[in-house]
Amino acid sequence: MTPQVLIVGAGPVGMTMASELTRYGVPVRIIDKAAQRTDKSKALVIWSRTLELLDRGGGAAPFLAAGQKMNAANFVTGDKVIGRVEMGHVASPYPFGLMLPQSETERLLEGRLAGQGVTTERSVELVSFAMRPDGADCVLRHRDGREEHVSTPWLMGCDGAHSIVRHGLNAPFAGETMNSDWILADLHLKGYPVPDSEISIYWHHEGILVFFPIVPGRYRVIADMPPSGGEHPPTPALAEVQAVMDRRGPSGLVASDPVWLAGFRINGRKVAQYRFGRAFLAGDAAHIHSPAGGQGMNTGMQDAFNLAWKLAMTIQGHGSERLLDSYSAERSKIGDAVLQAAERMTRIGTLKNTIAQGLRNVAGHIMLGLAPARDAMVDQMTEVSIGYPDSTLNGDRLRHASGPRPGERVRPIDGQTPIGAGSVPRFALFAQATPAIADLQARFAAVLDSETRPPFDDGGIWLVRPDGYVACSTDDAAVVGRYLDSLRS
Repeated sequence: MTPQVLIVGAGPVGMTMASELTRYGVPVRIIDKAAQRTDKSKALVIWSRTLELLDRGGGAAPFLAAGQKMNAANFVTGDKVIGRVEMGHVASPYPFGLMLPQSETERLLEGRLAGQGVTTERSVELVSFAMRPDGADCVLRHRDGREEHVSTPWLMGCDGAHSIVRHGLNAPFAGETMNSDWILADLHLKGYPVPDSEISIYWHHEGILVFFPIVPGRYRVIADMPPSGGEHPPTPALAEVQAVMDRRGPSGLVASDPVWLAGFRINGRKVAQYRFGRAFLAGDAAHIHSPAGGQGMNTGMQDAFNLAWKLAMTIQGHGSERLLDSYSAERSKIGDAVLQAAERMTRIGTLKNTIAQGLRNVAGHIMLGLAPARDAMVDQMTEVSIGYPDSTLNGDRLRHASGPRPGERVRPIDGQTPIGAGSVPRFALFAQATPAIADLQARFAAVLDSETRPPFDDGGIWLVRPDGYVACSTDDAAVVGRYLDSLRS
């Protein structure tokens, strides 16, 4: 089949997009200018909500088998634990963060794609393109210098912070660079004072120091440093990393055998919109921010999960411009929230004023001592609290009933087929089996799951999107029919 979607960028976001579209029957072509996938750890954690969404398209089991569960985060100053948050109470089948180097995430996604019959074309670069009302005319350059002219109905920019697609669309990437240098060290460490299933954040008067366990004995260490003034931050030596740990961290740590050492600066930048006619931006091509919270890769992969079902329905004649426009509206708000939260966490952790540091430590101890505050923090971190309460796709809401509201996530339920699983993007019904419901399922068989799931409240009907968010709730099956009809108009 002739590819209908050209995906530029074969990192986690691009491969997620390719896999989702492929399982929904949309032919894709995915290219990347790099000769091979990354061998660096880069993004380290897959959060609960991303694991739930991965489970719809081939199962989360391979990722779980390759990763290490992270169950808690500790906030420490000196030798005093300010607070501790645990993830075991997260309302998800995956109540933890999964520590998995990006190199492994990419390997598993590439394997999933290969199983779907899709090969990533490497050493193939998009060098230019021109948009048309019905697609894009693209010029691709191959490893041997040969140029290929390609016309595609849909163009996906999943090509990272320096996105050629974003530049070609003239989309402003508004934001700023923080005035500090950072060091990153992926190394082996002895003397870590808590289990390998926990991360530790040290607030020191000199700056922040964070430890992320990767696999037993191997850790990611991140710390802020004074501005160097150079065009690029210097790469730290192992001795420098050890010295920072000695000053800011617990005693007795011994670092060795570095796998990756790097210096970096934090940028907080984002486009205002994610859709440009027949072209879309996702992942770092649309938003970059502080690594605080480990949200970057997950946010990008969830961009792909959000868009893929909408584009598939539209290509297959069951969706409209309204459906596609909702991608930018929904995900841009999420991008804003993630960027703001990451910036806030970074600035709190890097306060330099001693009075402000003292107030932070006291406030942190108080807030992290309150269960509601801890729960809210963990839900935000694991991304199970993400929703679209203001989405233009939200329909009626059933009043005076329990159950999730339009725009809210539906927690996966043990024993049920994951919502959105299968080879067609279908909505799910949570309702009692009645003749009216059976009629709905027959009329909308192309977009509505034939399985009826128990309602959240007696007499109610909940229509849930293929990505697991409530579309509408009602006590009248006709309302659901009108909603599904509206997707095409």
